[in-house]
Amino acid sequence: KPGEQKHPKEPSSLQCMHLAVVACGDRLEETLIMLKSAVLFSSGRLCFHIFAEDSLKPEFETKLKEWPSSYTKKFESNIYPITFSVGNAQEWKKLFKPCAAQRLFLPVILKDVDSLLYVDTDVLFLRPIDDIWHLLREFNSSQLAAMAPEHEIPKIGWYSRFARHPYYGSTGLNSGVMLMNLTRIRSTQFKNSLIPGGLTWEEMLYPLYQKYKNYITWGDQDLLNIIFYFNPECLYVFPCQWNYRPDHCMYGSNCRGAEEEGVSILHGNRGVYHDDKQPTFKALYEVIRDFPFEDNLFQSLYYPLQSRFLDTVHTLCGRIPQVFLKQIEKTMKKVYENRVIVYLGANHKY
Repeated sequence: KPGEQKHPKEPSSLQCMHLAVVACGDRLEETLIMLKSAVLFSSGRLCFHIFAEDSLKPEFETKLKEWPSSYTKKFESNIYPITFSVGNAQEWKKLFKPCAAQRLFLPVILKDVDSLLYVDTDVLFLRPIDDIWHLLREFNSSQLAAMAPEHEIPKIGWYSRFARHPYYGSTGLNSGVMLMNLTRIRSTQFKNSLIPGGLTWEEMLYPLYQKYKNYITWGDQDLLNIIFYFNPECLYVFPCQWNYRPDHCMYGSNCRGAEEEGVSILHGNRGVYHDDKQPTFKALYEVIRDFPFEDNLFQSLYYPLQSRFLDTVHTLCGRIPQVFLKQIEKTMKKVYENRVIVYLGANHKY
């Protein structure tokens, strides 16, 4: 109608929980298992943003289409090429893990997305994404991202012992699971060690990398630590059960939140899904990988996990199986109860 204002429709952004991942090299299977865990347990609609090398794009498209329709209707997926908006693309691409620096550019690339959960390929969801998505509501007015500490105990933490650059807090941050309010990131002027005034996120990335590149070990994660060292008020710190790594149990259990509530998001860094150093992590990965989509969760996922865990009790992580099983059990009960309620509702006229 004349004079009527048209609002550009944001593509399902408000109804969607946006999940981003960057996959290069041999990370195709790992990424698909991560996405599978997201779809298995979540109740709300998901939007996947997959940044992948050109050679992986057709494989992602084919594999995701093979999933049964009862699951494919729960998500939409977009696959993007690897691109860096500032600085030298080859330099960014080789920084630490192949293509991992891509995550630094998400606020610039996904201009229509308000908020986003970024995860590494070696992450598994053990409860609905809905639950971590709700943490966005807990941000105060200055917070624009959330990450978990790199370690719980400073005296055995990596950053507190070896870092040669500024880092957040007493143990630094692990960026494998990162919740981001992209709208806020795009509109914020960040304090920095480059100029007296503030810089936008995009303006800051390359000069910051140039300044610290001889001192950083963990690539983009170190850059995020430097950024939040200068802007601590911008960060919401979530507890270790949202980014649970071998370090939390391999020297003895040191993540209290996981002991109390169970692991929410498992992060199998150090390649533990693919070797025999941490069989508890490997068991979880393989059971989710092998789970037939349409099967019963208790029968084909929970019980196999319990029996696989019996073989891991010789390790420190394997001695606390309840930590790994608690959230899965809770989620499956919820899924089961919902189905029973829906079934009863459909079959009873009151």
